[in-house]
Amino acid sequence: MKALHKYIIKSFIGPLALTLVIALFILLMQFLWKYIDDLVGKGLSWFVIGKFMLWVTLYLVPLALPMAMLLASIMTFGNLAENYELVAMKSSGLSLPRIIAPLASLVLLISIGAFLFANYCLPVVNLKMNSLLWDIQNTKPALNLQPSVFYNGINGYSIRIGEKDPDQETMHNILIYDHTANMGNVKVVIAKSGKMTMSSDQRYMIFTMYNGNSYEEMTDNNQGRISHPMLENHFQEQTVYFDLSSFRFSRTKEDLFKSDYQMMDFRQLSNSADSIKLSLGKEQDRFSKEITNGFLNVRIYPRHNAGIPLYNSIQGKMVLVEAAINTVRNAKQLVDQSSAQFDITSQSVLLRRLEMERKLTFPFACFLLFFIGAPLGAIIRKGGLGMPVVVASLFFVLYYVLSIIGMKSAREEVMTVFTGSWLPSFILTPIAVFLTYKASVDSAIFDRDAYLNFFKKVRGFLHLSGLQN
Repeated sequence: MKALHKYIIKSFIGPLALTLVIALFILLMQFLWKYIDDLVGKGLSWFVIGKFMLWVTLYLVPLALPMAMLLASIMTFGNLAENYELVAMKSSGLSLPRIIAPLASLVLLISIGAFLFANYCLPVVNLKMNSLLWDIQNTKPALNLQPSVFYNGINGYSIRIGEKDPDQETMHNILIYDHTANMGNVKVVIAKSGKMTMSSDQRYMIFTMYNGNSYEEMTDNNQGRISHPMLENHFQEQTVYFDLSSFRFSRTKEDLFKSDYQMMDFRQLSNSADSIKLSLGKEQDRFSKEITNGFLNVRIYPRHNAGIPLYNSIQGKMVLVEAAINTVRNAKQLVDQSSAQFDITSQSVLLRRLEMERKLTFPFACFLLFFIGAPLGAIIRKGGLGMPVVVASLFFVLYYVLSIIGMKSAREEVMTVFTGSWLPSFILTPIAVFLTYKASVDSAIFDRDAYLNFFKKVRGFLHLSGLQN
């Protein structure tokens, strides 16, 4: 490898790593902000939070890597052009395609690695992240009793305290509604003071109350509540155990999530889509036969009265019409139910096809955005994080919006799966070719002075034409 090639690759790897880290950090903060309510106040360990952030970071790679590729290529060639290194290379007889060639080879390898990541690693990442997110979302917030506020987090109980001492254990003016009998407020406990502690295994909350009363309505299994005075019991000390197992973070078996299409690789998606499509075809054939044999070929034979068909009378005709209406109504109900089921099955096939195309468009986007960023950097001749960030953001927003439009159109079957998935590539590829050509011929399409000189020439031409007229 030539020293020049090594220098260009080294100039590119630094900005690529930097921009990838920045993009991942911004996207991670946006993701955590979206799910912040599911994370706070649940007593999660730092190990669980760190594992969740790791899976989320890997999950965001398909979105961050194309953006980093675009921004790094603009920064690299912008720096080379700003420092006149690109001019020196061209003056030595190297064309822009030859200068880009070593980086293009590197980007091609990165794109191949991106496909392998999307095909083999991303399904595992989706499985780990979604199962962990499910467990976090289904973990109740940590127990926290606030004065003068009813707490209903413990199943079957509603608790209110009047005051809480600084030790966070001693409480006063305690009121507990016991709903465990599923019959309403049939049992109430009132105490002047109490102390809340946790069991050694953190599974139970031990609530020891002092100087209080418990009230319980007398009930009858056959008659329900009866109109007798409630049972009152005075106590000096009473202990209640609350089960807190639902507050503890626990892991769900990951096998429950493996059937989702996002947890599959390319081969599994293809086999699954073909299997579902084959099953759909069989169901449609069965439905067609059922409609044909059960409704379309059915004839309603009129009953006879003394050898005279009933359709000769008004009453007989009404019977026939009612029978026909019932037949049509049953057929319509069957069609509606089957059509809804067919739509769900077809959508399942569609989602698998879209996921397959996404695994291909991700690596191609890395390669395509590089060939947009490299000539852009050579044209704008600015390095650093100023102008390149602005230009890269505009093109990436365009790519992202086109991706959303294409995927949404494909899901709604406005476009085919192939067209919707590759819509950004169809639009941006001509732009990449145009920019590469302009950079090769040293076009100044972003040079303000070039446009000012052009308009000056036009104005001068118009002025001379006016004098001649």
